[in-house]
Amino acid sequence: MKVLIVEDETDLCDVMKSFLEGEKYIVETADNYTSGLAKVANYDYDCILLDIMLPGGTGMELLAELRALGKDDSVIIISAKDSVEDKVEGLELGADDYLAKPFHLAELLARIKTVVRRKNHHGEQAIEFKDVKLFPEERKVLIGTDEVQLNRKEYDLFYYFMIRPEKLITKTSLAEAVWGDDADQSDNLDFIYSQIKNLRRKLKNHQAEVDFQAVYGIGYKLV
Repeated sequence: MKVLIVEDETDLCDVMKSFLEGEKYIVETADNYTSGLAKVANYDYDCILLDIMLPGGTGMELLAELRALGKDDSVIIISAKDSVEDKVEGLELGADDYLAKPFHLAELLARIKTVVRRKNHHGEQAIEFKDVKLFPEERKVLIGTDEVQLNRKEYDLFYYFMIRPEKLITKTSLAEAVWGDDADQSDNLDFIYSQIKNLRRKLKNHQAEVDFQAVYGIGYKLV
């Protein structure tokens, strides 16, 4: 899962980034309104951690721009201003949660898991498609009753498909989601093919009812 931190306090941003990467999230950062807007306009995130006070603008303005773009990325506002007015404004603009500073990292992680579960998993602990069950918080995949052993990137890629079954996903979107936003600068995306090939083999070995369908020159579907 991919998280964007929009925070101008360098030390706090670094602590959150390090912690979330330790929890196997892909983490991108922005330290001002302009760079944050560029990120949210061009890329998709499972969750955005958004400070209210930013150089060049406010988190509320950024949230309004995000929703105006028609994007439904989950947003948690993080702010030293623990006022009812700010909470109400943020929720009315489409924020999913509000966390006042200072906060414990364990609480931050719990809040992220909750908003992502609500959006991507419809509130369920497991994601199911045909005979496959994926448990995001345990990073576990079952086909029937058999657990499938996936490395980190295979799991991240498969998760991205499991929350979008039967939808065509471009190679660029896959690269950005699993390898970070800089992946779209790569000269080629052949590494996607290698990962899909490995996943297909493992699915076949477990006689799964799902498979990847290639759409030439564009991307893949989980069908």
